[in-house]
Amino acid sequence: MKTCSHPALAPLQHLCHLLAAFAAAVLLCGAVQADPLAPADEKGVRAAVEGQLAAFARDDAAKAFSFAAPNVRKTLGTPQAFMAMVRRDYPVVYRPASVAFLKPDGKDDQAVQRVQMADSSGASWLAVYSLERQGNKAWRITGCVVVENRGRMT
Repeated sequence: MKTCSHPALAPLQHLCHLLAAFAAAVLLCGAVQADPLAPADEKGVRAAVEGQLAAFARDDAAKAFSFAAPNVRKTLGTPQAFMAMVRRDYPVVYRPASVAFLKPDGKDDQAVQRVQMADSSGASWLAVYSLERQGNKAWRITGCVVVENRGRMT
C-alpha cells in the first residue's frame, strides 16, 4: 500500500486505507445476501464500469469522472484530481492488461460489480466496485477496492 509523501497527511491517508478495508469487508459480506439484479440493471452496472475503464484507457479524465457518484466527486473535486488518484493508487484499474466481468448483484439501489483484472506483469487482481443508482436511474460508482486475486484467471 502506498504511503503519503507529506508527513502531515499520513494520518488522513491511513484513515482512508482503513475505511477502504472496511468498505471491502462490508461489500464482500453484504454481497452474499444480495439479490440478483434485473437484466437491465446488470447491463447498466456493467456499462458504468466499462465506460470508466474505457475513459481511463483514453486518458479522458472528464469522462472517467462522470461515472463517479456524487460522494466521490465531492471528495476529489476535479476530474484531474480523480485521474491522478487512480493513476497513483489503482494502477491496474488505470491500465489493466485484461479484464473479466463477473455477474453483478445488489439490492434496492445498491450494486456490487466484481471484475477480475490482470496487470502488465501478469499478476491477477479482483476489483470490487460499489455502485448506486442515481435519481435519473443511471448507475454511478461509489467506490472500488482492489485486492490480490489468489484465484485463477483463464
